[in-house]
Amino acid sequence: MTPGAAPRGPRSLAALRRFATAPPAPVADERCELCAVDLSAQHQHVVDLDSRSLLCTCRPCWLLFPEGAQQRFRAVPERHLSFPGFALTLPQWEALEIPVGLAFFLVNSRLERLVALYPGPAGATESELPLGAWDDVVAANPQLAQLRPDVEAVFVRADGTGPAQCWLVPVDRCYELVGRLRRVWRGFDGGSDARAELAEFTTDVAARSRPAVPAEERR
Repeated sequence: MTPGAAPRGPRSLAALRRFATAPPAPVADERCELCAVDLSAQHQHVVDLDSRSLLCTCRPCWLLFPEGAQQRFRAVPERHLSFPGFALTLPQWEALEIPVGLAFFLVNSRLERLVALYPGPAGATESELPLGAWDDVVAANPQLAQLRPDVEAVFVRADGTGPAQCWLVPVDRCYELVGRLRRVWRGFDGGSDARAELAEFTTDVAARSRPAVPAEERR
């Protein structure tokens, strides 16, 4: 899907509506969007780089699009990484010009640029980052450079309640959180229900994550 825009096509819309329900209930007519086989409630996704849409797939189809393959579709990986030593100063966060205390950062390979998505009452809002602002964050946190274009996102929570937190997550989790928050959002800041959804999501991401390997150890 185009970051910040509504997904195209009824099946993509249905997929996002399912993301907004946690835990998802089985859907009898759920089918792989590539081969039409029946799907379970928990299944994989691939990104269509041409349409910027997120497609629901069975595992055999998902395995057809490994990392690094130069194809129209890219499999969304399942890894979750944490960055225990993540460093983000208030001036660095303010330089990103994100008006709320959390955002997802992802690379659009077709446009060759990094964009930020943050949730709100209308869904996901896309923000083009000021030149060099994200580079300063990566320079202070070199592990972030392992972000895979199109299929992964860096999730940053910097709401002022404590030190900024950061995880690397599959890109479909961005839209899962946006859908969950949009469903319960009230008022200007989302309200107590939105805060509860965010806390539950963050706890789940943290539980699934393993610490990222420092950049110098990956060489």
